[in-house]
Amino acid sequence: MTLDAFRQSTAADSPPSDLSRPLLALWHEARGDWNAAHETAQDIDDATGSWIHAYLHRKEGDLGNAAYWYRRAGKPECRTSLEAEWAEIASTLLRATVNDEG
Repeated sequence: MTLDAFRQSTAADSPPSDLSRPLLALWHEARGDWNAAHETAQDIDDATGSWIHAYLHRKEGDLGNAAYWYRRAGKPECRTSLEAEWAEIASTLLRATVNDEG
């Protein structure tokens, strides 16, 4: 799936059935459902989940909590726009999906 196709999928009432948990979290967030995104991210106990968690707390405005999650993810605190960070995370996850399939 391309980034554009993933973005377009957020106009649907339900997510594509083949989304990974990390992409599902981003899908919910793109639809404005921060709580569903956060609940999904909380259940991803790895660096990817921590990166998404950091992004979500940054979007929420809780920068101290976001900093904690960036450290857990092994990522520097993001200074780009929220939109650019969402696209970076989604693109990274989508590339990983393609690499896993290919």
